[in-house]
Amino acid sequence: MELFLDVLGESLVDTAKMLPFLFLAYLLIEYIEHRHGERIEALLAGGGRWGAVPGALLGCVPQCGFSAIASNFYASRVITLGTLMAVYLATSDEAIPLLVSMPAYWDKLVVLMVIKVVYAVIVGFVLDFVLRGILPKGLRGGYTGHADEVDCHEEHNDEEGNERQAALRHTLEIFVFIFAFSLVFGLIVEGVGEDVFADLLGRMGFFQPVVAALVGLIPNCAASVLLTQLYVEGALRFSSLVAGLCTGAGVGLAVLWRANPSWKQNLFITGLTWAAGAFVGVAMQVIVAVFA
Repeated sequence: MELFLDVLGESLVDTAKMLPFLFLAYLLIEYIEHRHGERIEALLAGGGRWGAVPGALLGCVPQCGFSAIASNFYASRVITLGTLMAVYLATSDEAIPLLVSMPAYWDKLVVLMVIKVVYAVIVGFVLDFVLRGILPKGLRGGYTGHADEVDCHEEHNDEEGNERQAALRHTLEIFVFIFAFSLVFGLIVEGVGEDVFADLLGRMGFFQPVVAALVGLIPNCAASVLLTQLYVEGALRFSSLVAGLCTGAGVGLAVLWRANPSWKQNLFITGLTWAAGAFVGVAMQVIVAVFA
């Protein structure tokens, strides 16, 4: 009981310190979404074969709504496959507000976002230009639909009038996630032993980014919270965090499976998302090993 109370107190204090930063981050997100949502959708839909650039930049906005919008647009063939993948790979869901709430990790956050945006643009361009002639025509996207025919908001219902209320709701939801994770993680580490737990994850070696990329595919903000907290606790390498957050497209994949009628295309895109995330994580791992 004493161990439980100690871990409970530490988890509560550590999580409470994040609340002001989390609230401010979500307040900004709600402002952008409610005041500029239609402009953002128009920018994403109008990118054409160069849509990977606005797709990657818009994917950086830390909420799952834009990945859902991109999935709906792709299902209606408004955007290309490269633009869709750029949005997916750049999306980090709840990881950005979580890292913003920890000033000690702001430098890592900048590096993380630069890597994700650059990589998302590269993958998008490879798909839309280099591999365009190889990919089946039905998979390429971006040539028949119109943005005004697509209802992009059916999967992402937010309060229309009260941005502060919506920001507070998001803050409290993520607070509960973080607190619950911190409590469970702390109890596991204390019970098993920090060295044993770290050694278990460390033994994954080459496969750690591969496993992290699989976790990122879970269409829920809990996946990005889990990956970020594991990294903060020192149990996950930075390369694995990048891999997991590259595949962490929020509800984007879930919307794709519902909106796009071809299960073969959906399966290919899901596998491509995982492969792209795992590749960048493993590549970073190799680079660090070579130049360390």
